[in-house]
Amino acid sequence: MKLNLTRDLVFFDIESTGLNILRDRILQIACVKFFKDGRDNEELSMLINPGIPISEEAMSVHGITPKDVANKPVFAQIADKLFKFFGDADLAGYNSIRFDIPMLVEEFARAGFDFEISHRRLIDVQRIFYKMEPRTLKAAVKYYTGNDFEEAHDALADVKATVEVFKGQLKMYEGVDYTDDDGNVVQQPIVNDIKALHDFTNDLKIIDVTQKLKLDHNGQIVFNFGKYLGQPVAETLYRDRNYYNWILEKEFSHQVKKLVQKLFKEYDQEQKQKKQNGQG
Repeated sequence: MKLNLTRDLVFFDIESTGLNILRDRILQIACVKFFKDGRDNEELSMLINPGIPISEEAMSVHGITPKDVANKPVFAQIADKLFKFFGDADLAGYNSIRFDIPMLVEEFARAGFDFEISHRRLIDVQRIFYKMEPRTLKAAVKYYTGNDFEEAHDALADVKATVEVFKGQLKMYEGVDYTDDDGNVVQQPIVNDIKALHDFTNDLKIIDVTQKLKLDHNGQIVFNFGKYLGQPVAETLYRDRNYYNWILEKEFSHQVKKLVQKLFKEYDQEQKQKKQNGQG
């Protein structure tokens, strides 16, 4: 099946030292890039020296040991190549919105690259699967393709399997309606259209991938955590500078810190402008 693309689309998968997107590091990344102009797919797979210990739990899952990555480049050494490979492409993967994408954003930030995702469409094949047929990746491969999948947790094998699952989903759910938890019917949400799938697989009210900020019913960005839960971010941070500095200093994602700084700056400028107008 040919994917209906208006922008390039990169499916990718990472293996890491652990599950903490702020503290852990990438060990392996594999990508398959689909081009909107129909060129042949491009693959990229790299092992990376994380510079920190690999947890026993992680090694038991993916089997990558310190010896395997000891002589491999660190992320900063391959960041430019990887940044150019992704370009402005949309992103897709399996559990990518909650894990792979935010971890990749953090790694790029540490290497001095601003990997902006706000303009990209994000497709999480797992979310399609869980909404329609709750299972695991191995079961998804069997369910949607009829094939057995025995190479789980090798990054390139995983990402290729995810591509096949995605194509199987497009075929299986063509013309099928979806009923959400509130009983609302979404008519035929699974179509060969990246924007439509982005809208279906993402909570469009959530602003950042770590779900710390969201839009309220008025479309205003508010806190989705802590003592200011539900309060407007810009106004709150302008009023409580200590909280603003606390967010910038603590373990919040690069994306959250960037958004917070932007909102604070815009609100501060608005207040200064109001004062100037009042003086005039």
